[in-house]
Amino acid sequence: MNKLTKAEEQVMQYLWQIEKGFLKDVLELFPEPKPHTNTISTILKILMEKGFVNYKTFGRQHEYFPLISKENYSGKSIRSLVKNYFEGSYTNAVSFLVEENEISVKDLELLLNELKNKE
Repeated sequence: MNKLTKAEEQVMQYLWQIEKGFLKDVLELFPEPKPHTNTISTILKILMEKGFVNYKTFGRQHEYFPLISKENYSGKSIRSLVKNYFEGSYTNAVSFLVEENEISVKDLELLLNELKNKE
């Protein structure tokens, strides 16, 4: 799966949020100052070329929709992050989060208990 630029990822986040929409629908979700319509149109074209987005035609307009789920992309992104920055070790990744105070030991224990209860 291709990696996305920050701009492409932002457009995908909005498409995942609305599930499908026209260019104007995506553009409305951007904060002020909004990017130019041509910019978003170009990003959507690139996302189509990368296989992330497709569209249905309604007259002269395209209704865009994601081809890849947010969960699928998130999972691959996390696996890639762990592989490239933490030597493939999820333990190293979690240790880093605890050391950087991004997650507390208490929160980690709560998470472990939730996971144990799911089994």
